[in-house]
Parts: sequence; C-alpha cells; structure tokens
Amino acid sequence: MTPDIHRTLPHSVEAEQGVLGSMLISPRDTIAECVEKINEAYFYVPAHQTIYTALVELWNAGQGIDLITFTQILRDRNILDAVGGAPFVTSLFTFVPTAANIAYYLDIVREKFIRRQAIASCTNIVRLSYEESADADEVMSAAQSALLQLTGIATGKAEAVSMRDNVMAAIERLEQLYEGKVESGLTTGFSDLDAKLGGLHRGEVVVIAGDTAGGKTTLAHNIIDHVAVTLRKRVQLFSYEMPKLTVTNRMLAARARVNTNLFRTGKLTESDFPRITAAAAKLAEAPISTEDDADSDIEQLRARARRLKATDNTELIVVDYVQKVPNASRKDHSRQREVAQVSDALQKMAMELNIPVIVLSQLNEDGKIREARDIAFDAKTVLKILPPNGIEPANEGDSAGRELKIVKNNNGSLGTVNLTFLKYITKFESASTEEL
Repeated sequence: MTPDIHRTLPHSVEAEQGVLGSMLISPRDTIAECVEKINEAYFYVPAHQTIYTALVELWNAGQGIDLITFTQILRDRNILDAVGGAPFVTSLFTFVPTAANIAYYLDIVREKFIRRQAIASCTNIVRLSYEESADADEVMSAAQSALLQLTGIATGKAEAVSMRDNVMAAIERLEQLYEGKVESGLTTGFSDLDAKLGGLHRGEVVVIAGDTAGGKTTLAHNIIDHVAVTLRKRVQLFSYEMPKLTVTNRMLAARARVNTNLFRTGKLTESDFPRITAAAAKLAEAPISTEDDADSDIEQLRARARRLKATDNTELIVVDYVQKVPNASRKDHSRQREVAQVSDALQKMAMELNIPVIVLSQLNEDGKIREARDIAFDAKTVLKILPPNGIEPANEGDSAGRELKIVKNNNGSLGTVNLTFLKYITKFESASTEEL
C-alpha cells in the first residue's frame, strides 16, 4: 500500500479548544482532571500545546486563573502573539458555555493522540522493515515495544504525570505501607535480606554476583521458589547456565530437602518419594516459566519478556547469567563493551516492563564483577555471595556459611546477611545479620 500523503493525521481542533476553554472557565474543577489524563503532547495544534502548558504551570504554582490575568501572563512571556493573540484566547474562553463536558472533550483528544502515535509507530516499523541494516529480530523487538507503549497509553499507564500527582501518590503509598496494606516490594523469602532491601522493587535490576559454585544460582532458584510458590507471582527464568531439567531437579531437591546427587543416580529411598511428590505438586502449580536457549541474544530475550508480560503478567524476571547472554547487535569486538550493552538493555527492560529483574554475574578472583563494571553501575542493588574468611568453596563440606554482602543499595542500607548454604540440597537458609 502506498501511504496517502494528502491525508492529515487524526485530530480534533474543536475537542482541543473545548478542553482549553473548560480549563479557562473552571480551572479549579477541570485542570486536575486534565493533568491526570493528558499532557501537552496530546494536542495536535502547537498553539494549543503552549496554552495548555501555561495553564498547568499556573495551576501548579497555585496562581489564580481568569481570562484577563492569563492573557496578560502570555503577553509578559512574549508568547501571546505566537498562540494567536488576545482575540484567540478570548475565543477559547467563549468556545464552550460550560465545563461540564470536559470528560467528553478529553476522551476525544486522547483517542486522536493514540491514533497518531499508532501511525507514527507503524511508520517506524515499516521503515525498519525496509532497511537492510536492521535484522528481523530488531524489527520484531521494535514492533513489540511499540505495541506495549501504545497499550500503556491507551490504558493510562504511560502518561506523563506532574510532580504534584507523584507526591500525592508517594504519600498515599507511604500511608499504605505504614498500615501494612501493601508490601514495599516482592519479598525474597530471606527476612534479613528483605529488611535491608525492602523487597525487590519494580523497574529495578538486582545483581547477584559470586564465584563459580559459590551459590548464586541456588540463591536465585530459592527466591524464584518463594515468589512463585508462596507469593503466587509469575516468574520468568532465562537460564544460560543450565538446562531446564537440571533447574527443575535442583528446585525439587531444595523444596523436598533431598540430596541432588540422588536425582542423577536414581538411588532414592522410600522415604524420599513422599517428600519429592509433595514438592513436585507444589512446583507443578507454581507460575514459573523457564527458557534455556543458550543462543537467544539480548533482543530476543527482551522480545520474549515483553510477550510474556503482556500475556501472563510476569512479576519477576531472572537472568542466569549476564556474561553468557549473546549480543548480536554489538558494534565492536570488545567483550566488556558487549556485556555493558547487555546490562543496559536489561535495565531498560526492567523499567519498560515495570518489574524487578534479577541478574546473576560471575566474580573475578579479585572479587570484582567479571568484564562488566557497567552492571554494578546500572543496577540499583548489588549483592555479592562470598565464603567467610576467604575459604575456597571447593574445600567446604556439604553445609557452609556464606556472607551475602549488600555492596550497593539505592533503596536502603548496606550490610552483610549471613546465610547457610546447604550444598547437598541446593538451598540457602537464613542465619543472622551483621552491619558493615
């Protein structure tokens, strides 16, 4: 199809004038509703955008608004002539006899804006589809991202919100937290850790870093079990470290408290089966999805995460682990830069989907995150799993102590959470907490 260049984008000048006229006639009753539902970008006519912005700024400042003072303010700002002069402002004031129909005008303005955004998004996808430099995965990622954004706008989730509304929402949430009506974030199942982090927060990346065989994957699996089985929240695990069957066996062993070696050898006792059966029943009903495609690059991961968020309402994503996530779109051959791009994409994914994302990472021998200083920079929380007193994990027994050091926490305090690592059943248990 050849686009019709003679067709104008969807808009309604009359509805936009109806909104502005209602704001001028009855600012106290209408501007709050307008700020809640739209922003200046929703207006098609540039002059209407300017007038709306000025009205909202005056309302936020608590200044009185009427035809005479507003006209003078536009004149003082040297923008009166740019919006059409005093006669145009007066025509807005007289355009509607009452502000009673403001909701109707707002619905029309919102509908036209959504249609314009849909056209812009689809046009961009068409452009990408024609460009040979853009691969199919990039095109699909752009299409899914555009759909999520449009869905958010249509349902009111992607609208710009004034600081006034943000403050009101923050106070309301504080009151709910104080009264125990809501959780500050998804709990992890480790009370000492939750006390310091306040749970796993929406739109934020939490990094769990550790040595090989240090327990980072086990800790992630334990958190997944708690969120999915206890909290009944859907979790998506992208496992680049081990296949799905191994993940399942380890989670079954942890919940049933059965030695993982028995799952490989099959040398189970009669007393093991009731515990395994009970654990299997719990996990089978748990809202957990696992993918183990080691060739899935970061854009494919994000595309699948978007789809699962839209279809299954995913509440937590876990990536095991970041250094193994391919980056097909990298522009150079620097491994550190490649991992940095993956880290940046995961942070954007957390914000886009508005859910917490746990990312596992390897540590170097010097205790720093391997090839990825950007991971610690992008993340809001960084946890390091370390054996106490520098004991090598290979020299430990089946049960060993672990220090979970909170080395970065944008939401609260730092500290060390002492855990017990039950290696034979791949499970962590809380011990005590020590302040750094």
